[in-house]
Amino acid sequence: MSIIWNDNAPIYRQLRDRVVAMILDGVLKQGDALPSVRQVAADFQLNPITVSKAYQELVDEQLVEKRRGLGMYVNEGARDALLQSERERFLREEWPMLHARLVRMGLDLKTLLDKARSEPAPKSAGAPI
Repeated sequence: MSIIWNDNAPIYRQLRDRVVAMILDGVLKQGDALPSVRQVAADFQLNPITVSKAYQELVDEQLVEKRRGLGMYVNEGARDALLQSERERFLREEWPMLHARLVRMGLDLKTLLDKARSEPAPKSAGAPI
């Protein structure tokens, strides 16, 4: 299995974002175990410290919990918390620029919805890590 890493962000952050996408997409559900640090490091030829750093961010955000000797597990309510924070972040950071661009291009809501209905939904980033 291979993955293409983006040079614009640290790999641990991209890995964290991939796990977040998997939780949002329902690939990882509450109570599910995350793949072990060693397994992810081996699969993607990463330093285990990089994987640990990504997982620690998820722990710090209370999205996953460490179970001593057992691994990492998705916390109850993680998806709902992510949905709320991701929506807030989108509206605060991404929407203003997107809205300004739509206005500049003269695109309205009806045109966008018609286009969305005529095309298949894009594939999710929530593929397994």
